[in-house]
Amino acid sequence: MTAPVEATSALERGRPVLLVSPPAPECAGALWPLAEGHAPVLIITESPSAASAWAAAVPQPLRFHAVTGLDRSARLLLDAAVDVLAGCPADLAALLSRSALKGDQFRTVVLAWPEAVQGTPELAAIEALLAELKDARRVVLSWNPSGLEAFLDAHARRPHVVGDLPIGENARPLPPVGAARYVLSGPGGRETCIAATLDALDPGSAQVWRRGVVAQGPVNVVVCVDLPSREELSTLGTAGAPVLVLVPEQLPYARSIASPLTPIPLLTSGTAAREARAAIAARLERGDLAPELALLAPLLDRYDATEVAAAVLAVGRELGSGKRDAGSAPAPRVKVYVSVGKKDRAAAKDIVGALIREAGLSKDDIGRIDVRDTFSLVDVAGSAAERAVARLSGMMIRGRRVNARLDG
Repeated sequence: MTAPVEATSALERGRPVLLVSPPAPECAGALWPLAEGHAPVLIITESPSAASAWAAAVPQPLRFHAVTGLDRSARLLLDAAVDVLAGCPADLAALLSRSALKGDQFRTVVLAWPEAVQGTPELAAIEALLAELKDARRVVLSWNPSGLEAFLDAHARRPHVVGDLPIGENARPLPPVGAARYVLSGPGGRETCIAATLDALDPGSAQVWRRGVVAQGPVNVVVCVDLPSREELSTLGTAGAPVLVLVPEQLPYARSIASPLTPIPLLTSGTAAREARAAIAARLERGDLAPELALLAPLLDRYDATEVAAAVLAVGRELGSGKRDAGSAPAPRVKVYVSVGKKDRAAAKDIVGALIREAGLSKDDIGRIDVRDTFSLVDVAGSAAERAVARLSGMMIRGRRVNARLDG
């Protein structure tokens, strides 16, 4: 998809532009002609990991930086060493409060697939950022504009649209184009995920597809490293059975183009180890481990810290597999954010039912459910958290399409 001259003219007249594309930076090539000559560019993403995912998509010689640390980002902004800055609403708001990010600093602001933040606390932070960036040219990336009507009306009124809207002649959403399977991968872990997928399926014949590569069929499986468009998935399906490599935020889009969309469990030890390391690293980044450190302090006087960490993992694994006695402490839980709340007429029983029926969790996997006005927080067994996020994302609860993610 390329941006037509009309889109550039619209931006010059102060009119926002809406680019319809799958929710992946590599699919947003039409953005860069619009930004040419109008840097610095600010990209607002739903999470820090989504911000980092833009690194490979930003063309040279533009200098790109993802906000993963506030101090470094503030220094780069002060030194005017960034042409394209990407960050989540909370981090950008923090830079704004420090006066490291200023409203007149950016000439173009990009709202990257705001479908993911609808009904979440991040939406208020986006609104505050846009109020400060009121003079910047505004571009919205969206895969489902019909789900953003209120948002667009408030922040990108009557945009010039580039790309095909996913609706048919009857003004209803287009149906899925066929079946697919999927695996979930963290940013940067796709190559390992591809190998684990092929090991798990052992398909006989397979092709790894990236955008710009012509599918060579027939093969048993086509593993899609890049996120395909609706049209691309239809073509890939003629070459072999598609397998999509996704991050959790892309699941609602994938469900709109593929049905049935079936997960592939990756049970290899390498994948399990990678996921465990990622979860531990994320928890270390969050900090606030004082109670746990106090509990372990006596052990650190007697044992090496590495051995203590290994023992904690072993105990957690035993708790999760039921090998410990019934009287032992319960398995550690993590909080899962679910984007429905009291204003949606959602109750705890609705969420419990969805987790049991759709995500396949047991009652023992589900702890306290805190239903608030616009969202809910669910305590879920750590071993079941990723499955809960994957299965809940995109499903309907009380007539509202759900966005789910790990909280914190």
